[in-house]
Amino acid sequence: MLPVRRALVSVSDKEGLAEFAAGLQRLGVEVVSTGGTAAFLEAREIPVIRVADVTGFPEILGGRVKTLHPRIHGGILANRHRSADAGELAEHGITPIDLVVVNLYPFRRTAAANDASFDTVIEAIDIGGPAMLRAAAKNFQSVAPVVDPADYPQVLGALEGTGQVPEALRRRLAIKAFRHTQGYDAAIAAWLEKSGPGAGPGAGAGAGGGDGVEAAGATGSLRFPSRYFLDLTKEIEPRYGENPHQPAAVYAALGGPGLLGGMTQLQGKELSYNNLLDADAARKLVALFEEPAVAIVKHNNPCGVGRGADPLEAYRRALATDPVSAFGSIVALNRPAGRELAEAMADLFVEVVVAPEFEPGARELFEAKKALRLLECPLHAPHPTGIEVRSIAGGLLAQAPDDAPDDPESWSCPTTRPPTDEERRALAFAWAVCRHVKSNAIVIANGDRTVGIGAGQMSRVDSCRLAIDKARLPVEGAAAASDAFFPFRDGLDVLAEAGVTAVIQPGGSKRDPEVIAAADEHGVAMLFTGVRHFRH
Repeated sequence: MLPVRRALVSVSDKEGLAEFAAGLQRLGVEVVSTGGTAAFLEAREIPVIRVADVTGFPEILGGRVKTLHPRIHGGILANRHRSADAGELAEHGITPIDLVVVNLYPFRRTAAANDASFDTVIEAIDIGGPAMLRAAAKNFQSVAPVVDPADYPQVLGALEGTGQVPEALRRRLAIKAFRHTQGYDAAIAAWLEKSGPGAGPGAGAGAGGGDGVEAAGATGSLRFPSRYFLDLTKEIEPRYGENPHQPAAVYAALGGPGLLGGMTQLQGKELSYNNLLDADAARKLVALFEEPAVAIVKHNNPCGVGRGADPLEAYRRALATDPVSAFGSIVALNRPAGRELAEAMADLFVEVVVAPEFEPGARELFEAKKALRLLECPLHAPHPTGIEVRSIAGGLLAQAPDDAPDDPESWSCPTTRPPTDEERRALAFAWAVCRHVKSNAIVIANGDRTVGIGAGQMSRVDSCRLAIDKARLPVEGAAAASDAFFPFRDGLDVLAEAGVTAVIQPGGSKRDPEVIAAADEHGVAMLFTGVRHFRH
């Protein structure tokens, strides 16, 4: 490869540009630039050749057309290893372009703005930028494409050393450029799908693309595109995944709020793969409650959930369910964490505390635990058009998230005895917790805290027995929730014989009459929700 003599620079993100362009000038590299970028560099006394001076044609259509010209694209696409290409360049007076530094209009940010009009978002679709990047990436054997300001130092360092960009680096830059334009186009396609009639302005940009099908569910109408693109960026590279022998990485969706809704780690060791899984589960669980609530999660299952007049009372109730399992857990709050809560947690080893805010008194006490991770992040909010994906060998499973609120008004009572007001309150609490317990799930609770939790058993009756065996608080007079129907009466019999007086379940089994009869025999009140909450 010949030394880099001419660079084309046209960027929306000006971060690091002045230093990079000054370095190019110092090395004798000509800089060709467009409108705003040229003005930015000229204001810093960095010599620039305007694109219009290269093409001999002014920018037209309000800037929509400026670099789409043979004197630009011929200079980028010419193969330096073909004498015929060199001859054509000479014949037409085209100077080769060796370095293309381009980043694109901020489409995602523009589309995500609540006040963005349709026309404003359309104008944020970059045409010339992706064309130049793709041309340079295609011709990476002769040209270096640079899309990320983070790569400026490495490129400049190579030029200072040899005057060239090594082939291995050019290849990596080309891959990054193609990945970038792929994600950019996917974001535009997703926005166009969401911004049709009735979508309104400011529809968010995200993954998607292609013709889709409508799917109606608890979250409303959800569109599943025939082709689905995930545009992700690596945020964290933890030491390992679920186990030490598994390398891992954590990616965030571009254009979204960020990991866990936009978390900030205030202190503590680096987050692990398992920390993030459990923090996500705990954060989603506590968001179900309007009152102050605390969830203690271990291995993606709650081992205690409580609510109260304040976070301290909620925490004590949650901890009382299973203080042994709470060792090494994740604790999530739906209210700011205060000093009293931090004092109460002083003797418990936990991995992570998640809260929407940490008050100064809490920060001061938690700082004594240097390894403790504090995550400040907003409460989880259901996304009506979100798609939840999980990987399987060779592909992904996609579905609407199960995060729509339940409707207690739709619940029915098939038993002779209806639940009392106190039992109904306990049933609603148990049902909320149950949807975040691995199936087969049984949750025994009173009105303000869990009593016993049976999670992840292959048999529902075994989950009932486990919930009873785990209970440290009285089961007698408590309520129980089952995430799916009872296939036989045996599970209900086990709960009733332990003292449970009210049960909530989806119903829908062919043996419902048998289970209802069992409830009536025991004098147990039962509610049917008509909704199942499996969590595999």
